[in-house]
Amino acid sequence: MNTVIGLAWQRVWRTGPLVSRIVAAIGGGYAVAALASVAVLALPISRPQAVLTGMLASFAIYTCAVIWVFAVRSAWRAWAGLAAVALPLWAAAWTVWSAGASA
Repeated sequence: MNTVIGLAWQRVWRTGPLVSRIVAAIGGGYAVAALASVAVLALPISRPQAVLTGMLASFAIYTCAVIWVFAVRSAWRAWAGLAAVALPLWAAAWTVWSAGASA
């Protein structure tokens, strides 16, 4: 019985980082791309131009995030890199959201 449980834990231990990277690529990449598409609205350009720029840039940003997640050495670095990119984008997007709420 212990060997079956031990083998199951070994499988989880081996596949855990891969599953974490997949979740980071799909969910984290989407979050970074979405934040970037909103953060572009904080730039001093016309609103229609900012919307188009953010929409087009989000495809490239999502692709780069997916490549980044699988290029780094560990799943921890993948998540840390996504968080490091997401924090300034979140701050810029927050300015857009708070300005939209008061307008």
